[in-house]
Amino acid sequence: MAISLRKARTIIRKTFEKGREMDLKPLSVIVLDAGGHVQAFEREDGAAPGRFAIAHGKAHGAVMLGMAGTAQMKRAEDQAYFMAAVNGVYGGAVVPVPGGVLVRDRKGAVVGAVGVTGDTSDNDAAVALFGIETAGLSGEI
Repeated sequence: MAISLRKARTIIRKTFEKGREMDLKPLSVIVLDAGGHVQAFEREDGAAPGRFAIAHGKAHGAVMLGMAGTAQMKRAEDQAYFMAAVNGVYGGAVVPVPGGVLVRDRKGAVVGAVGVTGDTSDNDAAVALFGIETAGLSGEI
């Protein structure tokens, strides 16, 4: 199963709705497929233009490593050399912090990742998880 454009748009819409409900700063949300390709991206009014690269880096690391942002951050803290090497392999495109959420289908297979940026990393992860779950998928933060 892949994340359809319709599901990707639902994830983004619901993530933004939850962010507004929580009174978060303007968010940027990206949805990648299982191969790391961009399925959809949106940036709320007022979000900094550089947020695309951050959202992408969060999601890219999650899908490429099969490891959510929280686990990547722990790995970076415990083994900085490993994450430095990973970032070298991926041209510096990995942002190993919460907000990069691995997306699984109902059978547990990885179907993509969501990256959210704009507020604190923990808030970014929380709203991403909400968006993913409302689209009928499972998220791993």
